[in-house]
Amino acid sequence: MSPAPSPHTPERSSDPALLRRVALSSLLGTVIEYYDFLLYGTMAALVFGELFFPESDPAVGTIAAFGTLAAGYVARPLGGAVFGHFGDRLGRKSMLVLTMALMGVASFLIGVLPTYGTIGVAAPVLLVLFRVVQGVAIGGEWAGATLMVVEHADPRRRGLWSGVMQMGSPIGFLLSTVAVTLASLLPRASFLSWGWRVPFLFSAVLLGIGLYVRVSVTESPLFRQAARERGTGAASGVPLAQVLRRPRNLVLACAVGIGPFALTALISTFMLTYATAIGYATSEVMTGLLFTSVTGLVSIPLFSALSDRVGRRAVVLAGAAGVVLLAFPVYALVDARSPALLILGMVLGQVVQSAMYAPLGPLLSEMFGTRVRYTGASLGYQLAALIGGGLTPVFAGGLLSGDARSAPLAVLAVVCGLVTALAVRRTAETRGRDLSAEDPAAAERPRTRPASRGAEA
Repeated sequence: MSPAPSPHTPERSSDPALLRRVALSSLLGTVIEYYDFLLYGTMAALVFGELFFPESDPAVGTIAAFGTLAAGYVARPLGGAVFGHFGDRLGRKSMLVLTMALMGVASFLIGVLPTYGTIGVAAPVLLVLFRVVQGVAIGGEWAGATLMVVEHADPRRRGLWSGVMQMGSPIGFLLSTVAVTLASLLPRASFLSWGWRVPFLFSAVLLGIGLYVRVSVTESPLFRQAARERGTGAASGVPLAQVLRRPRNLVLACAVGIGPFALTALISTFMLTYATAIGYATSEVMTGLLFTSVTGLVSIPLFSALSDRVGRRAVVLAGAAGVVLLAFPVYALVDARSPALLILGMVLGQVVQSAMYAPLGPLLSEMFGTRVRYTGASLGYQLAALIGGGLTPVFAGGLLSGDARSAPLAVLAVVCGLVTALAVRRTAETRGRDLSAEDPAAAERPRTRPASRGAEA
């Protein structure tokens, strides 16, 4: 009979096939979540205004504004807090299954939802409700998917495997773009009557595949170990309260993520507004966005793997320095009003964004103890998304003030890059850290000696 694991020796799977299955389930889950979430945004720009938010009804305009605010600014951090709590108390796997199911069901219901012309004001109300459900689901997805990979992986390869999972975001963007493009090939009348629904209904197929793979993986070994140590049903406090009791790591986790999320907003969400304002065609900007997605597919796993070799801090700092150095040159390329130079500028922006973003999975996971890791990593990530990704387009629009000049946008990018640089400078290197440590304060101290070979097995 083998001895029970030591409380200080993390339990990890030594089965490579299991780790690959965990990584695949996390990748598929992230792809599905982002496919559904981004699909809504694209369809909102193409048909939802006409079908669900007619200008003739002022009350509907208020509903639309609330829905945008709730889903983009409130729902994701709320999802991070809720699913973080239960993910730390009940397990990572069950929350990941639930977030995927919520996202898939909400998307399917959008696909069968009657429009304003059929059921009146109930249509936009239900559409906003489903969008909020999507926001809550995606708020809990990232940290859970990341932790399942990080807590299963060899400490020396956490970055590599989390990079595989984080490819789900650009893949989801590409899939949603392809789905909308194919549906929009239909005659306009057919697209408005039923064609726009097909990509949402297709999410049910993706959901079935994703759930099949995700249900088949095992729970995080570190969570099982922590649950065994505290005893079945034993209380361990409220994870959120424990994180807030010592908020330094949460603040740093949020600040480190502001730069990459802000740059994402500037080179994707707001680039469509700015570039079309200075004379580019929408199709030219969309082509640039496709190139940035492909660039992310390559650069994210490369930078994630690099963080295993040189450290998380070094890679993030290099990306932040790249933002400071390249912000003005990138916008100079965009201002040249050449489609080729626009694409080059957006790709350069994506490369430095990936350097800041790619190590976030292992970095944020390694900053918190097992019993609060889902809550801490999720809240840090989603608050960064709120501040960096949600508010940056608002600030950018205010800076332009009707005059399409790029200098204020470049300054905004530099400031956000400096925030990330200063935060990561205040963060201890976490590469190879023993994730079985339960004290978040201990997680702030750098390791003084490498883990034993037995702990890495």
